Amino acid sequence: MDDQPGPESPAEIAAINPTLPPSGAGCVECESTGGWWFHLRRCAACGHVGCCDSSPGQHATAHAATTGHPIVQSFEPGESWFWDYSRDQFHADGPELAEPHAHPLDQPAPGPEGRVPSDWKTRLH
Repeated sequence: MDDQPGPESPAEIAAINPTLPPSGAGCVECESTGGWWFHLRRCAACGHVGCCDSSPGQHATAHAATTGHPIVQSFEPGESWFWDYSRDQFHADGPELAEPHAHPLDQPAPGPEGRVPSDWKTRLH
């Protein structure tokens, strides 16, 4: 992974709309189907919150592929990094997106509480 600030950082990419809030506190698709997630990612273009590639649904990547929105930011407390799917590239920083910057602190990872199976570690990708 390349950790590049500068001219090709997410701040320079037009696919980011820093004014849009996240779609919610959890993965949109998992919430609608009663699923669960390992970690969450937030689309920097539209605010869609999806689950990471280790999660069973891999909804953040599916959203990027379906919509063409290439940039996500971690939606985990204490993390602010970005991932660019179109370049397969990590960015340690970028523009500040609209609040909130992470799911609620009392929401566990994996989550949501009450829907994570006891054998969740065996179900990760």
